[in-house]
Formats: sequence, structure tokens, C-alpha cells
Amino acid sequence: MYSQSTVIAGGLAHIPVVIGVFSFIQKFFSKRASQFPQDTEQKKSPVKPVEQKSAPKPAPVAKAETNTVVKKKHADVPVNIYRPKTPFEGTVVDNYSLLKEGAIGRVNHITFDLKDSDPFLNYVEGQSIGIMPAGEDANGKPHKLRLYSIASTRHGDDFNGNTVSLCVRQLQYEKDGETINGVCSTYLCDIKPGDKVKITGPVGKEMLLPEEEDANIVMLATGTGIAPMRAYLRRMFEPTEKEKNKWNFKGKAWLFMGAPKSANLLYEEDLQRYLSDNPDNFKYTKAISREQQNTKGGRMYIQDRVLESANELFNMIEDEKTHIYLCGLKGMEPGIDEAMTKAAEEKGLNWSELRPQLKKAGRWHVETY
Repeated sequence: MYSQSTVIAGGLAHIPVVIGVFSFIQKFFSKRASQFPQDTEQKKSPVKPVEQKSAPKPAPVAKAETNTVVKKKHADVPVNIYRPKTPFEGTVVDNYSLLKEGAIGRVNHITFDLKDSDPFLNYVEGQSIGIMPAGEDANGKPHKLRLYSIASTRHGDDFNGNTVSLCVRQLQYEKDGETINGVCSTYLCDIKPGDKVKITGPVGKEMLLPEEEDANIVMLATGTGIAPMRAYLRRMFEPTEKEKNKWNFKGKAWLFMGAPKSANLLYEEDLQRYLSDNPDNFKYTKAISREQQNTKGGRMYIQDRVLESANELFNMIEDEKTHIYLCGLKGMEPGIDEAMTKAAEEKGLNWSELRPQLKKAGRWHVETY
């Protein structure tokens, strides 16, 4: 390919008008290139956040003004150290129930030993790993991997940096009068210490924490959607963890947690300890659907708590240092979107305009399944 400068300097040197045209084109494309977002890599996950198309457009209100700077590219984030064709076999260190008596379902905290991985399977908070369950499907083929959000910090639950933990709910549903158990979730809930499990990853950059120590972190979670939030909060407030990392959180963290019953609240003892030790930096709001009522007398869901805190929440969102993280069942998205729309209206903002701006700025993070 011939360069523009060669062509212009040669055969077209005697045509000033054409030179001007080429110069304009060159400047135009240079400017466009400098504005193109750097971080375009999509999270390699079967779960893709869905834009809510059915939400009605609110009445005209003041346009949202927020930071529209394109999100930063995260450096030194490990991705796909192990792939499905060459997984790492990790050893189960621990597997125990996270639920209290009277809870609904089955949820376990599972930890794997990574110290024998070569190359070492390192990860950062907010990423996921793949699990390849043992056995074969109905067609005689190996089961496909499932992705699970990591519930531990990069230093692991024991702070030695050699483990990774997951928070797993056993999937169960009814079909033709029969209870069907999820393949991978049941496999994980049933494995025992000493068992070997095929692990891939890590993957994902959508749910990473910002690098700024004075950032504000708003977390909206239901059920096992607490997994990445648990990693964030340990990194922020766990004393031993803080001693080991070079990231000293100075902002405000606010967790909205949804659960059907109090017995289904996960990692509650740790959360209460963080709340007691860090009252100026951590706020914890619970929505327990079968035990609490909203203002209309119906069940209390996480979107109801968002509406109750609309003014304070959007005061934080208007701060360009605030990031919002949403994780849990996909069914929570429409309710959150509706609540955000109403909450934004109370502040004279248009959520349908504000959310894309937050996304573009790397401040709106969603991982639902």
C-alpha cells in the first residue's frame, strides 16, 4: 500500500485542492481513532446482560449529567490460563453449607487448592472460573463447563494465595412432575475434600473493581449473586486481607442484598462484622421477601429497597467515582431497571439516558444468569 504522503508529494503535488482533501481525511480519521474506546473485550460468559426493552420511557425530565469518559482498560488481568481442552485439576479443600436451619434450597461454599497449577492459576476479584463436571451427558459426551463467579479474593480464604472459592446454589426445577437437579451445581455441592475437579479460566473483566481507592461501590445482589460482592468486601474490610494488598479502600460501599428468608442470607456474620468495624465506609440494606413487606403491603424485594433509598443512592451515582455492580438471577434486572427509572425521576434525571452513560464510563457492571 502506498502512503498518502508519497502520492501527494508525487503525482498530485500540483493540485492544491486535492492535497487539502487528503489532509482533511487524514486528520478526521486520526481524531476518530483517538476517541475509540480501548477496552472492547467482552466477558467470555454464557450470560449476557440484557437491555430492558419493555420499560416505558419516563416523562421528559432533566437530562442526566454524569461522567462520560470511556472506561479504562484494566492492565495485568489474567485471562484463560486454562482452557476446556487443557483444564487444571484442582483439589477440593473444603465444602460446607452456607445456610441456616429453616432456609430454602441448598447453597455451599467450596474451596479448591491451586498451588500445584503450572502455570499458576491466578485471578483477581470479580472474575469467574469454569467447572467441568465429571461424567457424560445423555449423548455420551463430556459435560460442558459452567462458569461461576469467584467468591474469594486473589489471596484466597486462607490469605496464602493458593486457593479459589465459589458460592454455589444447587439448581432444582420441576418437569413433568419430576424434580430435576442441575448437573454441575449438584456435582459441586456433592464433592468432598480430596476430590479432583477440572477447572478453567479465569475469565471476565466486566465485574472488576476500579483501581481508585476512594471509589464508591454500590452492590445489588440476590442469592449467590453475593459471590463477587463477598470478594470485594473481603478486599475492602478484612483486616488480614488489607495487610496483604496494596489497595487501601477509602470510599463508601453499599450492599443491597435480596433473599427469601433470613436463614438464606449468605456470609451474614462477616457482613455484620464489617458493618460494626467500618460504620463510616459500609452500609448494608437487606430485602427479605418472605419476612418483610414493602410500602404497598407486598413482599419486600431488592427493587423496593432501591426506591426507599432513591435520593441517597442517586446522590452517590451522580458522583463520577461511584460504580454500580449488579449480580444474581436475570429475573432481577427488570425490577431493578424499573426502580432505577422511578428513583432517577425523583432526582430529575432520565434513567434511559443515564444508564448508557454509566456503562460507557465503565461504572455500570452487570453479571446475571
